[in-house]
Amino acid sequence: MKILRVAGVLGLMAGLGLGFGERAGSAQETTGGAPQLAILDTDIGDDIDDAFALALVLRSPEIKLLGITTAFADTELRARLTDRYLAAVHRTDIPVAAGRKTAHTNVFTQAAYAEREPDHPHAEAVTFLLDQIKAHPGEITLIAIGPLVNVQDAIARDPETFKKLKRVVMMGGSVYKGYGTDAAGKAKPPEPEWNIARDPEGAQALLASGVPVFMMPLDSTQIPLKEAQREKLFAFGSPLTDQLTLLYYQWMANTDNHSPAPTLFDPVAAAYAIRPELCPAKALRLEVDAKGDTTPVDGAPNAQVCLAADEPAFLDFLVGRVASAER
Repeated sequence: MKILRVAGVLGLMAGLGLGFGERAGSAQETTGGAPQLAILDTDIGDDIDDAFALALVLRSPEIKLLGITTAFADTELRARLTDRYLAAVHRTDIPVAAGRKTAHTNVFTQAAYAEREPDHPHAEAVTFLLDQIKAHPGEITLIAIGPLVNVQDAIARDPETFKKLKRVVMMGGSVYKGYGTDAAGKAKPPEPEWNIARDPEGAQALLASGVPVFMMPLDSTQIPLKEAQREKLFAFGSPLTDQLTLLYYQWMANTDNHSPAPTLFDPVAAAYAIRPELCPAKALRLEVDAKGDTTPVDGAPNAQVCLAADEPAFLDFLVGRVASAER
């Protein structure tokens, strides 16, 4: 999710049949034994929730992170932010690759953090993603928490290799609920969600790709990180929570008209990849239009969609993992 300085943020697979259901079911099983292989695709640097999602992934031994790819807008600056973050937490073993730059009107709130990291060329994100899939066919979970630019480009370049992903777990969409609530406290109607609206064609391509898709839309991801939980994290004093503290205050200083409690859209998707019981998913068929609306329709399911998360359990999981002894 990203923040605009303007008010009001914009905020198929018919042939899959039983095959989708079979693969989707296995993808939801809690990982046992060896950690699952994953790649995180992120537009880190605008909103703050990407930084919390990365922290959760880094603190979860159930996941072996093969790499991080940056998507949308100034992808090289996002990669520099990620480089600094990983160096600070002693995880320079994780490769960082940058996707293609795109036009944007969003605010890179954490640019100052990123700009202190030396500039250097990064690997190309789509090449990195496809190479990793070829090396580990059927084993990789792609955790996609930004606009689906890299996903769209990978499918366009090599759809057969992309199809060998184990699954995509993503934050995106607005099925029955939009952003926030009205004056009476009732959920607003569905609307184009940021990640999907920035690249509707990417969402259309993903849902038609043959890869099992697990979607965490606005319906289940609008969970605030309240003051007591923030203070517990920021006071923990580890290298990881120190990075979150720095990035949080840059986000606060450079974002207009928002609550100090960040909304944890993206960490819900990261948590689902680790603990799917925190956000039970329902099989739906979704259509994505040119505006980015994600509308449920009749027909064979093309996604597993979480419509309601266990908010208390999710927050306990996130805070407990991030503010705990270093691995």
